[in-house]
Amino acid sequence: MNFKRISMITVLAAAQVSMAFPAAAESPDITAPALNSQSALQSPVEGQSQQSGEQQTDMQQAEETSATPKETPSDSVEGTISDPNAEPSTPNEQQEQEDTDSDPSDNEVSENESGSPSGDKPEVSTSHVSANELVLLMNSNVMYHNGKKYKAGQPMAVKQGVSYVAIRAMVERAGLKLSYDNKTKETIILKDGNELRFTTGSSNYKVNGQVRPMKGPAYQSSNVFMVPLTAITQALDIPYRVNQPEKKVILDLSGMGSGNGNGQQPGGNNGGGSGSEVPNIPNLGPNDLILMMNSNKMYQNGKAYTAGQPMAVKNGVSYVAIRSLVDRVGLKLTYDGKTKETIIIRGNDELRFKTNSSVYTVNGVRKSMKGPAYQSNNTFMVPLTSITQALDISYRVDQPNKRVILSLSSKPVASFTVQPGEILAGQTTVTYKTNAYSPTGLAIVDEHWEGREEIFDEPGVHTVSYSVQDSSGEWSDPYILSIQVSAPNTPPVAMFETDKQEYKIGEKITYMNMSYDNDPGDELTYKWENNDQAFFTAGTHKVLLIVTDKHGATSSYEKIINVTSEVLYTRDQFNQLFTGIGDKYTFDGSAVPTWKLMPITRSSEPYLLIRSNSPETVYQEGIVYREVGNASTRFMIHHLNATGKNMKMYVVATNINTMTARLTTEYTGLGGPINIPTATGKAAVQRYLESMQSADAFKTISLAPGESRIILQDLSAQTLKNQQVLSMFADLYSDSPIRYDVIMIDEAKDPIQKLPYLKLHPSDGVHNRGTYPDSTRIIESYDLVGDTPTRLALGDKTNDPNLEGYDGINGSYQSNAGNFGVLYKIKLHRVAPNTLITLNPRGGKYMGAMMVNGNIIQTPNTSGGAVSAPNEAAVLYRTGNYEQTVEILFTAAPGSSLPINILLQPLPQLKN
Repeated sequence: MNFKRISMITVLAAAQVSMAFPAAAESPDITAPALNSQSALQSPVEGQSQQSGEQQTDMQQAEETSATPKETPSDSVEGTISDPNAEPSTPNEQQEQEDTDSDPSDNEVSENESGSPSGDKPEVSTSHVSANELVLLMNSNVMYHNGKKYKAGQPMAVKQGVSYVAIRAMVERAGLKLSYDNKTKETIILKDGNELRFTTGSSNYKVNGQVRPMKGPAYQSSNVFMVPLTAITQALDIPYRVNQPEKKVILDLSGMGSGNGNGQQPGGNNGGGSGSEVPNIPNLGPNDLILMMNSNKMYQNGKAYTAGQPMAVKNGVSYVAIRSLVDRVGLKLTYDGKTKETIIIRGNDELRFKTNSSVYTVNGVRKSMKGPAYQSNNTFMVPLTSITQALDISYRVDQPNKRVILSLSSKPVASFTVQPGEILAGQTTVTYKTNAYSPTGLAIVDEHWEGREEIFDEPGVHTVSYSVQDSSGEWSDPYILSIQVSAPNTPPVAMFETDKQEYKIGEKITYMNMSYDNDPGDELTYKWENNDQAFFTAGTHKVLLIVTDKHGATSSYEKIINVTSEVLYTRDQFNQLFTGIGDKYTFDGSAVPTWKLMPITRSSEPYLLIRSNSPETVYQEGIVYREVGNASTRFMIHHLNATGKNMKMYVVATNINTMTARLTTEYTGLGGPINIPTATGKAAVQRYLESMQSADAFKTISLAPGESRIILQDLSAQTLKNQQVLSMFADLYSDSPIRYDVIMIDEAKDPIQKLPYLKLHPSDGVHNRGTYPDSTRIIESYDLVGDTPTRLALGDKTNDPNLEGYDGINGSYQSNAGNFGVLYKIKLHRVAPNTLITLNPRGGKYMGAMMVNGNIIQTPNTSGGAVSAPNEAAVLYRTGNYEQTVEILFTAAPGSSLPINILLQPLPQLKN
């Protein structure tokens, strides 16, 4: 059978196959250069292996893996790789043959797809396109053929790392015949008596009845039949090249089927080592570098070179010996012994690679690679596309002759950037940072600017170009940048008004901010001075407003407030009436202990509390608490990392039964990691209460007998740095006993694997830990309350007894001081009209949150810091003109001080 004749179809498919290299179009770190400030070659060229008697294409090997199963337009052409464990060594290079096994597969199916010619002028340059070459635009459905524009039924797409093309549009451009077999449900391509058959959903296709694998299954998209590009190009032997900077792939339809087809390298002897073996390649640039696939041979300027290792494929990604490539490009290679990094120097740019890392840096900016760099017999190997991406090297692939040709210009290269990002006409001084180098290592001796200004006087788009000359006299192409210059900034105007010109003592003042800025979209910040809600001394009071825009321009406005000697409200009366919900105010709290206690009934719900809070400060990794829980179980976790290194906390659940156990995570709240214990505890309580407002987050897992699994992933997702604190609340339910281990361990270690070897930490003797039953406390009041000053004491041990329990590790008796971890469900059935309800700490500073009648109230609000004992109170609720029922959910915030009192008192009479 004559596959080379069929290659015309393949060529068309290959046009879109330029994307066939598994493209991870959705990841910003692996996009092609047009989508990135660093232009990149995204098309890995893979080694060859034989399968089903046919040689696989490098492009197919590149399609080994996939980032996501979602179909996306393709804008890159690079495969992915796994993470080999190689020991670091210096980047010396020696020869070693690498395995290059790959698995070609293509399949496509479509019945009603069309490509239509358009009379539109081509949108891309075709000055370098020869007759009968098909130009495919990446991430587009546009194609160009013989000077005409066509559109495929669907744009080139990537599914699971495989590039797909619309088969009908490709076949029409190749001049081949497409048909459909209704009996076998196969799409058929015919060329000179040869027959290719594709089936929807299949990862195989047939060539004259012989089954061939593809890298992915053919599929239908909006009635357009899509197949892997490499399946077509392999079968039809279509040469192509990739123009990465212009985002296009060019298929040579005139060369379709013209390759030798046997996988031999050009030159007649598989890439020998002398000048006589240099391939004869048309349109070869004077400095172009030819890499032979599956070989260590390279050719440049008529000479043959030998790399330290042959091009190798690992997990679908092509690797090259970095030193050999850099030497041929004319750049400088060094090694940093301190950081263990291999460094490429290009002009002012510095590229750093590290063994076993899938990340490299360009001038300190991290970039992703499709696979980790590795060492092979002291030869440092990196993905080829990482080099081409970073250095903006175009290339083309000669598949029939098994070679990749890198286009290396001898011209110097110039570029520049400007700062700052926003430039204002007549105001901003522009800083230019240049970067220039010679690919052949020559010195840069001169430069030329056009349109450069230190300060641009007029707004609009200004074009600036920069060129450099090397010591041979050759000039670079001009690097052109369009700079957007905005109109000059105008300062804001500060202005405010008050609802009156004169006020009584204690009368509420309403401020109306009327500031503005004439610049569209300018962001303003406001700073007030002395804008009290009311004044409590007669006379004049100055109020100042300062407004600042994002450029730092400011404006201020001052107003005099006149206050008479007539008293409307005292300070206490005003605070009780007008302090915002969640805000705090100051009062004389010395009398609070004399207020009568609220008459209540107390009961409980059977919720097991596991309080993990000792050792509160953890100095070494280990198990900080262990307990067996059944049915309803609540966690309260609060620990500080003092190990001196990054740690993580985990809760590991182990099924200790002979039957499968089901475990449901219900409500959770995490605070931290930060180094402020009170703020961490407040955040944990607030998020815990927020989770109760919706049951959508419930998650149930099954545990096999003896199985251990990490639960509460929000906790273990956080890296806990030294001196940082984590707090967490969690309500769980299991249908059988589960052993829980709360552990702190080095962030790099596997908690399940290390669990049997971790030590059990003793308590620190200061803070509390323990297991406490009946940890949901129900408090109800049926009498009328609020008509006289009344208090409800929580966490004081006397009026609110501590829960009693035991230490789950050593079995000792424990009393839950402060009742941290207890959830209080408080229901006041009869609250008098016009009653003020506040939170008043009695043991120290308190930062937390409560739910009052379904609304979460911060105590105090975020900007208020903490509420301090005994003379501060945070407002929780005010009743109206009628008697009401008030329901409160409260749990003490870790890191804060207990006890607290909930105060109820009559509001002062509201005056006009």
